[in-house]
Amino acid sequence: MDGIGVSVSIEVYRDAWGVPHLRAADPDELSFAQGRVTARDRAWQLEVERHRAQGTTAAFLGAAELGWDTFVRQARLADTARRCFERLDRTDPATAAWVRAYVDGVNDGLAEGARRAPEFAATGLTPGRWEPWTPLAVWLSTHILFAGFPTKLWRDEVARRLGEEWTELFATDGPGTAGSNGWVVAGERTASGAALVAGDPHRFIEAPGVYQQIRLACPAYDVVGLAVPGIPGLAHFGHTGSAAWAITNAMADYQDLYRERLHRLPDGSVEALGPDGLRPAAVHTETIEVAGAEPVVIEVIETDRGPVIIGVDGEPDDDRPASGWEAVSLRYPPRVTGELGFGVLPALLRARTVADVDAALDGWVEPVNVVQAADTRGGLLHRVAGHVPVRDRANSLRVVPAWESAHDWQAAPAPLPRAEVRGHAVMANARGLAAPLGVEFAPPHRAARIAELLDASADWTPETTAAIHADTDNPSAARLLDKVAGNGDGLSPVGSEVRRRLLDWDRRMDAESTDAGLYAAVRGAVVRRLAAHEAFAALRGPAPYPEVFRPWLALGPRVAYALETLLTAGPVPAGDVDRIVREALDEVGAGEPPAAWGVTHRLAPWQALPDPDDERWPGLGGDHDCVLSTSSVPGWTDRSARASAARYVWDLGDRERSRWIVPFGASGVPGDPHHHDQLPLWLRGELAPVTTDWDRLTEETEATEEESA
Repeated sequence: MDGIGVSVSIEVYRDAWGVPHLRAADPDELSFAQGRVTARDRAWQLEVERHRAQGTTAAFLGAAELGWDTFVRQARLADTARRCFERLDRTDPATAAWVRAYVDGVNDGLAEGARRAPEFAATGLTPGRWEPWTPLAVWLSTHILFAGFPTKLWRDEVARRLGEEWTELFATDGPGTAGSNGWVVAGERTASGAALVAGDPHRFIEAPGVYQQIRLACPAYDVVGLAVPGIPGLAHFGHTGSAAWAITNAMADYQDLYRERLHRLPDGSVEALGPDGLRPAAVHTETIEVAGAEPVVIEVIETDRGPVIIGVDGEPDDDRPASGWEAVSLRYPPRVTGELGFGVLPALLRARTVADVDAALDGWVEPVNVVQAADTRGGLLHRVAGHVPVRDRANSLRVVPAWESAHDWQAAPAPLPRAEVRGHAVMANARGLAAPLGVEFAPPHRAARIAELLDASADWTPETTAAIHADTDNPSAARLLDKVAGNGDGLSPVGSEVRRRLLDWDRRMDAESTDAGLYAAVRGAVVRRLAAHEAFAALRGPAPYPEVFRPWLALGPRVAYALETLLTAGPVPAGDVDRIVREALDEVGAGEPPAAWGVTHRLAPWQALPDPDDERWPGLGGDHDCVLSTSSVPGWTDRSARASAARYVWDLGDRERSRWIVPFGASGVPGDPHHHDQLPLWLRGELAPVTTDWDRLTEETEATEEESA
């Protein structure tokens, strides 16, 4: 940072797992240290995220990234980040300086980090310069699809192709983006008499991981937690010694899609029809560089509602003049308000009580989270944090007409629910605390199972709590198994044997269980046959939307995640459902015996550079609706792209007894001893200790830095 450089007062220590413990003279110097050590440990990851946030990944990863780059630019993510930082600089200059210090640290450490990371040489990428607004852009790009606004496109397609009465047929409390567990246990139900805060965020698993274990210490505070690489502080999970907090996705709906009617004038400018008639839209072009191909020029249009993300190029209907066309714009809170909530980050680090955490989170914006916290005084917190606009309910369901004023946002956001904690509180993306703020939520299975397990003891410890993370009971299997039980007549002998085994199965999705593998095979066959049923024929064609939204628009995954509902409701007649279940039993019985669940249910992390040896990734237990949530797409692949991106137990009685784990390791550098050293523990459901005694840590000197490089 300006005037700081690498100060002698910055100390870097490592624990046995390579986790960085940073100590500095003040918060700004500590923020610089966090940026610098993150750049050294994860230079490739940081640069990939910076380019993703700017829409420049195709320049070094090729044409496959063109769809993402186009979306990011047309959604104006980088420009929104600039706006939000400029506002932060005006209204909260201390936090803006703290963010700048982090960015200066990243820039100071990137060159060294890049020398350690072979991916730079493999792609020819040279580290670029981070700007003060870059962390805000990284945050936006990481979470812009988090609330699942493309689901509104899917509902439009269902209504148009299948019928209005089926618009919410697939809204079965189980969208593919769901997942995260969290719970807080009051001191009256723990062995120590102090509260525990625990859980695990379920996200698309990336290598390196999306969470970074780290400790940040200066005279003002001493905090351990899970950082997002590229973002200063500890936004989601942290323990200050006297207070601890954690979040899950609230599943709130806070982004809207508008059907725009656009008109191009002879001079090339564009007008958009709003409630007050035609209004000028902002228009410019941008050029996307593409490795191995010609650059691509795109048009960027923004109306009074927001950036146009679909139909920018103008595809007029046959009955419209060539100068007019319809498109879709995106409206999201940071673009509207210029606020991203980064002022919360340093306030959380300073928190000493749940009241401090609560007050800090009043400024949170995106994503909207359910928060739980506890402190050493016995304080407990369970609330929603974030910005949810107040508007017509239709906005939350479908693409709405831009020219109707009924779909405008009100000036003030929605009030945020909170609840008292009695004994324990659970958050697992299900309906409950955040129900007034959303449309689709996760099924109740994980939340109910965690509550059931917590009710079984009043003597919880960090060690026993870790067992909850690894629970593989699969309540969502019940409805399919009920169908299996009721369809015994007319089966072949091999189908009858499959039926017998499933009805004797303990419903646990253990990696070594052949019965779990058998259940998954039958479930997959049922999903494929349901998706192929003539009742869904109208939904099988491709939707006319950009490729980046296709995961939300594919019929197969929608059927897979809505299976519990579709077995008992929907356009497929009950008799046909029964026949499909019988055929699936016979199909699986006649084929090769399914392997144990973990043989096919393997980890499939996202990597910017594809892994030529993806078979090396291990097999997993768990399933989408297990507490050990490891999501695949039944009927299409058993590979799991979503799982626990971290697990943690914060002990408010003794922080040294806290535990945590990430899927891979503290280092993002291939070949580093701490690149994948936590993976065996993660697979076994075990947690690594949180070490806070400085005498038990190893100080990192310039010599050790050179050796590690």
